[in-house]
Amino acid sequence: MKSKGPLFIVPWRCTFACDSNCVHCTSAGKPAVADEVDTAGAMKIVDEVYDFGASFFGITGGQPFLRKDLFEVISYARKLGLNTSIITDGRLMDQKAFENIVKNEVKISVSIDGAEKTNDAIRGKGAYAAAVSAIEKFSSEKLLNCLVYTFANAGGSVTNVNTEDITHVLDLARQYDARWVVFHGFIPYSKEKSSLKADPSPQQYEWVCNKLYDLTSEYKGKPGINVYIPFYARVAKQRGMPDFDNWFNNFFLGRCFFGKFMSIAENGDAIPCSYNDVYRLGNIKDKSLKEIWAEMQNSAFFAKVKDKSNIKGKCAICEYREICGGCRSSALFYTGDILGSDPRCAYVPKALRRKE
Repeated sequence: MKSKGPLFIVPWRCTFACDSNCVHCTSAGKPAVADEVDTAGAMKIVDEVYDFGASFFGITGGQPFLRKDLFEVISYARKLGLNTSIITDGRLMDQKAFENIVKNEVKISVSIDGAEKTNDAIRGKGAYAAAVSAIEKFSSEKLLNCLVYTFANAGGSVTNVNTEDITHVLDLARQYDARWVVFHGFIPYSKEKSSLKADPSPQQYEWVCNKLYDLTSEYKGKPGINVYIPFYARVAKQRGMPDFDNWFNNFFLGRCFFGKFMSIAENGDAIPCSYNDVYRLGNIKDKSLKEIWAEMQNSAFFAKVKDKSNIKGKCAICEYREICGGCRSSALFYTGDILGSDPRCAYVPKALRRKE
């Protein structure tokens, strides 16, 4: 379906609750927040997404399957004509959930961060088996959309920043006909050091971006490789990505969409980035999504953040600023300034290099 409104998809974090303890997640082991919307509120969110003109209603978490009315809400969205999608790690997906997903033709993305040993170190024992089971089941129903791989260090020497884990997941995607593998950089959700320890180093990110560029040629679109890391665009440009402009504008997911996107939190608040809870734009209990979106587009604050000429530090003088500019959430939590530089990038701009 072609999007009718400003956004093709509007995600809803249906609950903050999660019974897992993934090292890179904001809701790991957390309970539901006190003001999560009830079923009637969830139905209103669906109505707002439909009226907003999106084609897809995305379900995220927390652990989506902890929400008891999940399939009641999804069924309502489908009756309105919205396409629906869920991102899951496969855990808590029982036969009833599987049957409801198939009945409602929900597109599925499965989170998996490497081969069994690595994935379970990052996500907990049994996570790999649950993910592969989900991949197999949804592939057989032609509902498997993509696999999602988040780079993280799990402590000690355990990391999925390596060729073996990356290619293992790519091979799974190829075997089970997933359309893409989305390789996701760690996005900080707090300035606390304990929440940042899973983030790979700048050198690891540089290696990852170059490795994924090489693998893109090797796998030739089966599966497609998409990268949710802003400075991957700089690497692709440096490496001579064919038809770069078309790729950048129509495929690449790694551009910073802060203020250019909108998702809905579990309590009905709209937020300008699915990974940043600091800024709340208004609540669907009080305003329509169309009103909230219009206010964000007309906001002096969001206009300032979206204008890359306002970025500070190393990113400000980088010759790749316009195609990169870093992640604003990372800048906020690492530097305390949403306009600061993203410190996870290892590249030294030409303007900062010493002349030989």
